[in-house]
Amino acid sequence: MTRLACAHARNAGLNLAPLLQRAGLTLRDVEDDSVRLNVTAQIDCLNLLAQELNDPLLGFHVALAMDLRRTGFLYYVAASSAALGEAMQGIARYSSMVNEGVKLHTEFGQALRVGLLYPGVSRQTDRHQMEAWVTAIVRCCREITGRELNPTAVRIMHQRVDASADFDGFFGRSVEFWADRDEIAFAGDAAKLPVVNADRHLNRLLIGYCENVLARRSSRQHAFQADVENTLAALLPHGQTRLENVAERLHVSPRTLRRKLAAEGVTFARILEDLRFALAKRYLADQDLSISRIAWMLGYTEVSAFSHAFRRWSGGAPRATRSRRPHRAPVLREKKRARR
Repeated sequence: MTRLACAHARNAGLNLAPLLQRAGLTLRDVEDDSVRLNVTAQIDCLNLLAQELNDPLLGFHVALAMDLRRTGFLYYVAASSAALGEAMQGIARYSSMVNEGVKLHTEFGQALRVGLLYPGVSRQTDRHQMEAWVTAIVRCCREITGRELNPTAVRIMHQRVDASADFDGFFGRSVEFWADRDEIAFAGDAAKLPVVNADRHLNRLLIGYCENVLARRSSRQHAFQADVENTLAALLPHGQTRLENVAERLHVSPRTLRRKLAAEGVTFARILEDLRFALAKRYLADQDLSISRIAWMLGYTEVSAFSHAFRRWSGGAPRATRSRRPHRAPVLREKKRARR
């Protein structure tokens, strides 16, 4: 997705090199498909590109236009499966071959659910990667079944923007933002929909290859702190910021949570403070969000409590910080060279 977004930005005339440098990447990184890109760098890169292109739905737009075959074995495993449910299981199992920072899981029952997690990576910094993933998954479901399949629910953890109406139109329903998880749901019987180009022999070969790749690849050690941050980000607007609430969500005891964080050299209280400050700065950059709304999103019942905390973090009041924020200068674009 990062490489596709960079190609899109280059076609729009952006000078990529300085933007990539700010994200900790180089032109060689994005031009060489054999280079595995750091997940955090990918998120930062897409955020920078979206800002420079003035496109709040960059991930959605790139995923909407991409050739699904660019995902390689992930797409072909799905396209050769017998039914949609089996295809989604394959995508969930082998998603790390495309992006190690995203973990998918499927559930079957009254609904076919595809959940997306960022294990060990801070979810609160991302918008475009997640919107690209859910768009690409729904596109894949429609393409491999040959049906205009609409989900029964789409839940996204980040906030809605004015342009999100286009997002709603693609899914055929209003997307639930500020959700407590990232998830796509279809009617339960959708799992049985046949895949139009099912090929059990090809599917068996592809799965064998993918299993070998997973077996050879060493497992990545996830940072527990990021898992705590992601859980807190979902609980903040509901005011459920107690350590016990987070431990329950992560299926560990409060004692184990403290021990794991101590092993990483951090405390729960510090994570909560730092997360609130980081989110506060981001929300204050959005002129459409009122101070009272921001206070609620950060888990404060009173604006005064938020203002007091922000003064402690930054030395100034939220409104003063917002008024000092400079307007972004117009982007200077490269002139496209004429092709010979």
